[in-house]
Amino acid sequence: MKKFFFALLLMCLIAAGAGYYLWMDIHKVMEQADNSANQEQLFIIKRGTGFSRLTAALKDEGLISNDLYFKLYAKYYRLGKKIQAGEYLVPAQSSPVSLLKLFSSGKIVRHNVTLIEGSNIKELRASLLKHKDVIALKTSDMNELQLLKAIGASEPKLEGLFLAETYRVERGTTDLALLKRAYQAMHKVLDKQWQKRDKKLPYKNAYEALIMASIVEKETGAAKERPVIAGVFINRLNKRMRLQTDPTVIYGMGEKYKGNITRADLRRPSAYNTYVIKALPPTPIATVGPEAINAALNPEKTKYFYFVAKGNGSHYFSKNLREHNNAVRKYQLSRKKNYRSAPSN
Repeated sequence: MKKFFFALLLMCLIAAGAGYYLWMDIHKVMEQADNSANQEQLFIIKRGTGFSRLTAALKDEGLISNDLYFKLYAKYYRLGKKIQAGEYLVPAQSSPVSLLKLFSSGKIVRHNVTLIEGSNIKELRASLLKHKDVIALKTSDMNELQLLKAIGASEPKLEGLFLAETYRVERGTTDLALLKRAYQAMHKVLDKQWQKRDKKLPYKNAYEALIMASIVEKETGAAKERPVIAGVFINRLNKRMRLQTDPTVIYGMGEKYKGNITRADLRRPSAYNTYVIKALPPTPIATVGPEAINAALNPEKTKYFYFVAKGNGSHYFSKNLREHNNAVRKYQLSRKKNYRSAPSN
């Protein structure tokens, strides 16, 4: 009987020693970087990926060498269930333990997607195609009414509803989710500025302020001029004068615009021809940024009623028609080869 207990004790000691050795070996392997992982790389964990499938993918990519140890370690420390789907930037020489911590942290890679100021809705939607490797396109087959409903908009058109900003998104974000976010961002900025507005501004509602912001956005890219240009248009509206701004005419012409506006174009009636109508156009004409919204609701108070592009990216502002006509002759009728109506980047 003594020999039996001695043998049993010896077996237990051997098993314990073997277990200890195995446990120490697991930790040693898990805490060492795999030599094949010698440069940082992107690794994507798709939603619904099981732990066994993830382990196999990591081994295929050379990020781990011992899949059994990886599974045992993750199971013991209950890390498998904490792993989050997404795209991760794996540093060079990452150990298996650091991989588990990274995948459990949720620190996924985010990409920049920029909605450009002054672009129209057609250009904006087309720009999302450039990010098709990051953005999942879901709205390609939606018409305007369908997309308005999908983002929860009550406005009549999509134009101007998305705030021009750079958005950080994770891979797999849908274009619909991004557009909803940009729509909400626009309203957040607009509503905040609307609450602080001068009540004497000639806007019936915040949407009219957004329309004005889009006109300001198209007239200049110079931040310091936006409030002044907005002030000119406010002065004209208060005097019941036509805005007479070319960007609205161009927008109303649509595909008919070929690069030049004729006198006939300026006389042709349309809802967007501000050389004909004595009011704002019915909708925005472009995507706007926060600065343009701020300018529309905080216009600079001046006595200017006119402005003309000087050709160097800035404008000359005039208080009366005679001064304006002189400026037109000086800056418009004798244009130089390097003339530009908008600021250079």
